[in-house]
Amino acid sequence: MARPASTQPTDVELQILRILWRDGPSIARHVHDSLSATKETSYSTTVKMLSVMLEKGLLKRDDDVRPQVYRPAMPQQKTQKRILFDVIDKVYEGSVHSLMMHVLSTKKATPAELDEIRRLIDELEQR
Repeated sequence: MARPASTQPTDVELQILRILWRDGPSIARHVHDSLSATKETSYSTTVKMLSVMLEKGLLKRDDDVRPQVYRPAMPQQKTQKRILFDVIDKVYEGSVHSLMMHVLSTKKATPAELDEIRRLIDELEQR
């Protein structure tokens, strides 16, 4: 039995989304040129990736203009939250505690980052 197609973006799809979040709605040529700066790819592969991302619901396309313009289906923050919720559920069995312990023990946070985390925790406790 075939596995259902994932709605989560792959690494390359995330690169394309970052380009569109950074630069705004863009034509395929712009996406390809930006992607080519860090990844060797052909124009036809970029266009195919955009098509796959449309099918997955990651992008929207304005078909009323030529050349067609692509834009993310969701804002960056909403996409990040969706991916994070999926990771929390799948990898950490829904435990935010496990996620945070793993994150804070894996990569050293700067003093400024720790201060911001403490501020956020204090703010959450006030609610």
